[in-house]
Amino acid sequence: MFTHVKPTVRHISPDTLGERFLIKVVYVVLEPQYQSALSAAVRSINANNSQLAVEVSGYLIEELRDAGNYEAFKQDIAAANIFIGSLIFIEELAEKVVAAVQPHRDRLDAAVVFPSMPQVMRLNKLGSFSMAQLGQSKSAIGEFMKKRRQKQGSGFEDAMLKLLRTLPKVLKYLPVEKAQDARNFMLSFQYWLGGSPENLENFLLMLADRYILDGSVEGAPEQMDYQDPVTYPDIGIWHPLAPAMYEDIREYLNWYDSRRDRPASRSETAPCIGLVLQRTHLVTGDDAHYVAMVQELEYQGARVIPVFAGGLDFSKPVEEYFYNPLNQEPLVDAVVSLTGFALVGGPARQDHPKAIDALKKLNRPYMVSLPLVFQTTEEWEDSDLGLHPIQVALQMAIPELDGAIEPIVVSGRDGMTGRAITLQDRVEAVAQR
Repeated sequence: MFTHVKPTVRHISPDTLGERFLIKVVYVVLEPQYQSALSAAVRSINANNSQLAVEVSGYLIEELRDAGNYEAFKQDIAAANIFIGSLIFIEELAEKVVAAVQPHRDRLDAAVVFPSMPQVMRLNKLGSFSMAQLGQSKSAIGEFMKKRRQKQGSGFEDAMLKLLRTLPKVLKYLPVEKAQDARNFMLSFQYWLGGSPENLENFLLMLADRYILDGSVEGAPEQMDYQDPVTYPDIGIWHPLAPAMYEDIREYLNWYDSRRDRPASRSETAPCIGLVLQRTHLVTGDDAHYVAMVQELEYQGARVIPVFAGGLDFSKPVEEYFYNPLNQEPLVDAVVSLTGFALVGGPARQDHPKAIDALKKLNRPYMVSLPLVFQTTEEWEDSDLGLHPIQVALQMAIPELDGAIEPIVVSGRDGMTGRAITLQDRVEAVAQR
């Protein structure tokens, strides 16, 4: 075991239930940045909702290797109303999740699984919507994603993003009931990708309203009010001091060059560094290590263009924002990816030829720095073996196939909140390269 954090730190229950209706939620995810946002969402419901309260139990996928944690997970699933999973791509752990959830799938009011291995995706259930036949027979959604992968080489998550934009065309071929449940699944994915505490709060309220509070449960409210998801650009440019996310490099540069706080960074001869970021860290508010890197680079006198992607194809913002729109010459002198992932693809599938083509065209040094995912800062520092072997494979070895150099850990992880912790000496080391 590389991690000894107990999942009980993520268990939240209402201080007082009163006459409110209680729903129980269990989630298991790869990405720790969702922990703090989900916790904030549940606390907000419990503090402000007069009709509903939520009890939540959360697990990071790597914790299920521990026998005690796995037994607790199975017990939580047995009592749950809602199961949520995301980015479950480690084979042996995916099988453990399926073994624990499958016996209770029909009883669960809702099971929502976002990009994961096929056997885990088959656990999805929202009313009449199911992915039980995923990979085994033809379906409108399955065929759509298969064609997209074959045509463009995009991964599951990018195919889902495209499906969100073309949903009306797909749903018109489905019966009304199935269309509504399929729409609710895609709506769930929008809430999840939005990632903010507000989006996740409305995600839980939507699931409760549509699949639990249907009038058949004694003592439950008949309806729950919730807001539509707040959406963010699929790709864009972010800066901690900017008033908004930018989708046009010219607008970003106009804002950047008008800043009065960093005179050294306005020099035309100053080096320009492109940063590649994960949107999930931005929308969940888990961005301290991103802020630190931008600040350190600018302190050293560099200009910075931090770009992000909502999916796992980071070559898109690289090609969109790292070139001068007037002459198509590169704007950046070097690129640092802070995602830890390959440039194209995530834990399960990568497209190295596409990544290599994008990086060859740019022809600039490319570093990949990474946050701790499976260990807390203390666990990593105290470990005789260092970085978790799965993270070594996923976020050091695989990015090197794209041409990445000098993988350096730049942020730790807080065991209680799941938030990234900036390792300032390592941020400085990357900035000084």
